[in-house]
Amino acid sequence: MKKFISMAMAGCMALSLAACGGSSASTAESTATSTEATSEAAASGSKTDVAFVTDVGNIDDQSFNQYTWQGVQDFCSANSLNANYYRPTEDSDAARLEQMDNAVNDGAKAVVVAGYLFGSSIAEAQAKYPDVEFLALDVSTVDLGDTAPAENTALITYKEEQAGYLAGYAAVYDGYKELGFLGGMAVPAVIRYGYGFVQGADAAAKELGVDDVNIKYWYSGGFAATDEVKNKMDGWYSEGTEVVFACGGPVCESCDAAAQANGGKMIGVDVDQSGRYDTVITSAMKGLAESVNEALTDSLNNGWKFTETYAGKETKLGAAENCVGLPMETSKFNKFTQEQYDAMYASIVDGTLTIDDSFDTTVTPSVTNVTVDYQG
Repeated sequence: MKKFISMAMAGCMALSLAACGGSSASTAESTATSTEATSEAAASGSKTDVAFVTDVGNIDDQSFNQYTWQGVQDFCSANSLNANYYRPTEDSDAARLEQMDNAVNDGAKAVVVAGYLFGSSIAEAQAKYPDVEFLALDVSTVDLGDTAPAENTALITYKEEQAGYLAGYAAVYDGYKELGFLGGMAVPAVIRYGYGFVQGADAAAKELGVDDVNIKYWYSGGFAATDEVKNKMDGWYSEGTEVVFACGGPVCESCDAAAQANGGKMIGVDVDQSGRYDTVITSAMKGLAESVNEALTDSLNNGWKFTETYAGKETKLGAAENCVGLPMETSKFNKFTQEQYDAMYASIVDGTLTIDDSFDTTVTPSVTNVTVDYQG
């Protein structure tokens, strides 16, 4: 098992006091039509203890949704609880809230959501259902607008800039000089990944004494895999870009297609994507499943009420909590070593190495040894 994940699992699972039991998560396929919400609970008739309402996309996206859902399933399996997922029929606050309603009506004691788009829905649902716990990943207090998180709401965000930094540093140290950053929408998590990547690449270039490292940088404006994204990446790779950090879920598919066509490489995001894409040399990861397990365990052990650790606040997780990193065991590095990684990780944890966590698109990272071409 990858060191990063094993470390995170050890830290998070230590908080779980319940004995493991058989998985009771529903596997029934939904019989919903294209105009109806996808709800495994509705399809199977099973009782829901913990619900996951998906972000844009489905639970088999090999990224954000899938590994958040995995965390819900792992937690429920370990505690003999029923897990079900619910998929909004469209990208709207009303559709998201509808599925949260369905989950509560099916008996959910806790509802897990993922993605900043849930901000408005959480703000409404937490007041509507004060006896239900809401766990929102990648949702900040800002995303809730003028509404503060209630005691039945836990917000978790991540220090993506740390994972991005490690990926950028490793890529340049390993010898890559023509890099790219492909972001989906310019939202805080994506921006932090990208700015961290730039900072890490610059640090490695400075350490190596080189000043000929170039980074192309572009936000596609969405997370979907499109011909526009593939064509853009085809252009980058054909112009000499060696490796692209593809940050945005399904946009990775477009980047991978272009990488394969042009003999290029890719850096994955959120989870270890080496098993899905042969072009991946490493992935900038965050512990989605692990942090879900930890927060839900906190609530369960307190009678389905978040403790002061999570209740009514935004909790930011990073290297100090073993919740960001690179999967070194599957990474395809020739020069960057495990020892270097461990030392750098430790310096982030102890504060010796600080990384700018800005996500202001109008203020880009200061660099000395790399040239960044911001293309929109």
